[in-house]
Amino acid sequence: MKSRKSKKKYVILGAVVLVIVLIIAGVAVYSRHFLSAETAVRDDWSIETGDLLVSDKELNVSVFDAAFDSTIDIQQILPEENEEEGFTYYDESVQQRLAATIVKMSDVKEYTMEDPLAVMNPFGTASNGLYLYFNTNRAGNIQYTIHVDDSEIPDYTAMAYDGGKVMKQHEFQMIGLVPGEKNEVTMELLGKRGKVINTVSFTVQVPETASGYPTKLESEQGDSKQEVSDGLYVMNRVGGYTGYAFLYDNSGIMRYEMVLEGYGLDRILWYGDNMITCVSAYKMAQFNRLGQAVAVYSVDGYELHHDMVLEGEEGKIIALAEDREDDVNVEDLVIEVDLVSKEVTEVIDFKDIFQDYYDNDASALTATDEFFWQAGEKDWIHLNTIQYLPEDDSVIVSSRETSTIIKVVNVHEKPELYYLIGDEDFWAGTEYEEYSYEQIGDFVPQYGQHTVEYVQDDSLKDGQYYLRMFDNNYWVNGTRDDYEIKDLPESVGTGLLSDSLHSNVYIYLVDENAKTFSLEESFEVPYSSIVSNVSPTGDNYVINSGTAKVFGEYDKDGKLIQQFSYECELQTYRVNKETFENFWFDPPKEA
Repeated sequence: MKSRKSKKKYVILGAVVLVIVLIIAGVAVYSRHFLSAETAVRDDWSIETGDLLVSDKELNVSVFDAAFDSTIDIQQILPEENEEEGFTYYDESVQQRLAATIVKMSDVKEYTMEDPLAVMNPFGTASNGLYLYFNTNRAGNIQYTIHVDDSEIPDYTAMAYDGGKVMKQHEFQMIGLVPGEKNEVTMELLGKRGKVINTVSFTVQVPETASGYPTKLESEQGDSKQEVSDGLYVMNRVGGYTGYAFLYDNSGIMRYEMVLEGYGLDRILWYGDNMITCVSAYKMAQFNRLGQAVAVYSVDGYELHHDMVLEGEEGKIIALAEDREDDVNVEDLVIEVDLVSKEVTEVIDFKDIFQDYYDNDASALTATDEFFWQAGEKDWIHLNTIQYLPEDDSVIVSSRETSTIIKVVNVHEKPELYYLIGDEDFWAGTEYEEYSYEQIGDFVPQYGQHTVEYVQDDSLKDGQYYLRMFDNNYWVNGTRDDYEIKDLPESVGTGLLSDSLHSNVYIYLVDENAKTFSLEESFEVPYSSIVSNVSPTGDNYVINSGTAKVFGEYDKDGKLIQQFSYECELQTYRVNKETFENFWFDPPKEA
């Protein structure tokens, strides 16, 4: 009898072990699928259309009636090859053909405010962006209001961009139509002093989102009495919805759905009159106000990840990347993209900066590490943010794997390590110990930080500045086998999820003369072990806690004004806020 009980116990134990193994294997498979989806390239650009109106053999495009109801004529344009293998809208020749088609269409007749040329998503880059072109008898500016018969969706009013000039010819992309709803649009022609000269209304039943993502976000109010800033929240790299970016208003209503080739936005950069973003893991694109990708930049041989910034007025972008042909080393390179020549140059290989550490301390991840789904990869530094400082040709990068903020100088000549900011114990005893800045004050340093951003302040002395960051407050290092962190505070997370811990917004004062850093400001935010960001918006901050699946707007004192919860798989990378003034919109006109 005893032996039977023992046998039964071993069978149960074996079954439990098997279940655990299957769960781990399932998580690993799912996580790998999730990561591969982020770098996948869209292979389906099909769009539902109405009846064929005309085919243009010269431009190889067709024009259709819209596939949805409206009280004005709305058309759709499709390249003839849009369903062929390898097609993408993110091809300059395709974009130029679409732009030429619109020019031809605008010459067909005299379009008026009552009977405009209207094309939905003419460049394939925004599912609910409506192109409008018309002339008016009197010069003025166009203000429009979008109304939806839903008490949870407030009216949306905007001034269409016209450069501050009163005009008789009007051409713009209407932003704000709510997907899946019957939108009633009222356009007003305003004179120089804001007086309404003419009013026209129309309705359009906008199709559901191309992505299937919800058009409304759940929200709650915080304790702060501060007003939220103007603008649209931009959700970047929403888990499970790669190939899109979603823009929401202050009420949590989707007002724009960008359609990308894959991946998602890392940042929005402003270059001249245009906007630049990632449109896949292998391309960036420059957009004009109408949604046309006027320039596309391929980073052949590299894969983009996490961040990119403009190099001042140099017409170049510096970005984090990895070698596409390297199956082992990931997220440890910096490349530069020339926006004129489109030349791509590798400027920093961090394996060279930390050669001794890479050769002797860094190892590949294994099946027993926290990020076991990356087993076999050497994610030894995991860079997630980059800032460029032209005054000393330097970059400040954030390394999640080492929980260190790193500055490298002489980027374009001979890159050299300048400092390390973080837990000084991590670099103690290594040949890089001398580069560690001294922590001044009693506080827990950052762990697993994201969006480390340089903030200059004229009140500071030369050599001093602030670094603002999202301190994930999460410690993990699976690539340095010989290191055990000492005296890790209980307040620091070691697991991907937690209901009891919190992350932080940290603002350090860095003094390069004294080689020190101190914590000047901080406040708590929902815990997120990985991803996430803090970004300024007016006098406030937008903060995304990516694994907690919430983002909020906080006042300058760190008090929550409002918070939104959202759907995603695993995580959402960043949420920023942009006014889009002098791009899509003009400032409101004073009466």
